[in-house]
Amino acid sequence: MASKLLDPGLDSPSATEVDEKWMWAALLLAEEAAAAGEVPVGCVLVSGGEVIGQGRNSPIELLDPTAHAEMMALRQGALALGNYRLEDATLYCTLEPCVMCAGALVAARVRRLVFGARDLRFGGVRSKFQVADSPLLNHRVEVTEGVLGVEATILLQRFFASRRDSETRSQRDNGS
Repeated sequence: MASKLLDPGLDSPSATEVDEKWMWAALLLAEEAAAAGEVPVGCVLVSGGEVIGQGRNSPIELLDPTAHAEMMALRQGALALGNYRLEDATLYCTLEPCVMCAGALVAARVRRLVFGARDLRFGGVRSKFQVADSPLLNHRVEVTEGVLGVEATILLQRFFASRRDSETRSQRDNGS
């Protein structure tokens, strides 16, 4: 189930270069979500330099309120490793996880979270709550934020602007 992406051609890539490589993969998944009419969030779960899970937002398509990109990636990763504990894994996510997903990261003992854009309305890692690395919990996820954050933010802004434009056109066409 695990797949290896091509090495960016660097002898010894820096941590930033590695983070950006995997975040670009997450952004591609976010674009897939947008094309399917879902909020554009994508995640890639990496362990040992290999993708062990990936996901894109799918709650509308799957009729499942828990089908967030993070949850999809964690489920795939647990199956790939045959263990619900993902202790050596890093999750790359285009948007700051919500409280549900941040709690799942803690429960799965994910080592590290790298996310692009903050979620100022529902963020469970930095913006509204600090679930992932709370000193009150038995596991703390190492958090790195802002990796390709501009690209992730632009994708989200374009998606929601397009939805607002569609709603305005629909209202106008219906005489509202």
